[in-house]
Amino acid sequence: MSVEIRDRRFVDIVGDSVEYERLAGGFLFTEGPLWDPRQECLLFSDIPGNAIVRWSPVTGARVFRAPSNMSNGLTWDRRGRLLCCEHATSRVTRTESDGRVTVIASEFEGKALNSPNDIVVKRDGGIYFTDPTYGRIEYYGVQRDPELGVRGVYRVEPDGARISLLADDFVQPNGLCFSADERLLFVNDTERMHIRVFDVAGDGTLRNGRIWAELKGEGEGAPDGMKIDRAGNLYCCGPGGIHVLDQAAHALGVIRVPCAAANFTWGDDDLRSLFITATDTLYRVRVQVPGPSSHFEPAMAAAASRVPMENPDAAGE
Repeated sequence: MSVEIRDRRFVDIVGDSVEYERLAGGFLFTEGPLWDPRQECLLFSDIPGNAIVRWSPVTGARVFRAPSNMSNGLTWDRRGRLLCCEHATSRVTRTESDGRVTVIASEFEGKALNSPNDIVVKRDGGIYFTDPTYGRIEYYGVQRDPELGVRGVYRVEPDGARISLLADDFVQPNGLCFSADERLLFVNDTERMHIRVFDVAGDGTLRNGRIWAELKGEGEGAPDGMKIDRAGNLYCCGPGGIHVLDQAAHALGVIRVPCAAANFTWGDDDLRSLFITATDTLYRVRVQVPGPSSHFEPAMAAAASRVPMENPDAAGE
């Protein structure tokens, strides 16, 4: 069974089944998939493998950056530059168009961040990320004690000049995404198995946090990667695969992934291919409703479109 249908609307969004295409394997733990429409390729992290991998239909999977400081979440800023959450260094970094790496965030109130995990960018350029302690655990990061007493959600100004703690009452914050109009920010808590939602104020801060949905089901997995498709449906990794919920938090169904899924993103020309990072494997399935387009500023994004490949050696199988 490739899908679990809980509401017939799921068929119109995903389909009555999906066919898994195994694109690459042999990794240690894959995360952070990010589609690049300019070069028609996918970037993703192999956290314990200490590498960012680049996959394209032409070259297959090859190393983009190694070492990667045990990178996890990846996204683009408004100029199309790569933002990266690093477990080993507890940093958020930006890769410039010439390949230089700029540190955007590394500490809060004089103490090192835990281990930035997942990351999104608002249309005003504000950078939002979650900071659980998973990157301070052996295998998924570097074993070390936290310096901060909170596991929070943060916003950083586009130039990295100011970092603000927006929420501090999570057990382990993980995936996050904005609603299409950016009036809401969804953040899941892996340990509590639920998704919370916040109102986004005009100054970018968060208000009125409340539980939006609990993920229930059979199989491996917990709330992790989370994104919204073009129609406003929310996808979130959870028990058994990727859960799909409508805008009112009704559970519509589950894409049943062959092994525990950590994250996903849409790609290919029509943005109807769902690329899934699942433990040691990268999969692709086709869905009915496409994902959202990237919010690049076109002229600036063109200038940043050719980030140098730092290591062209093969990765995985």
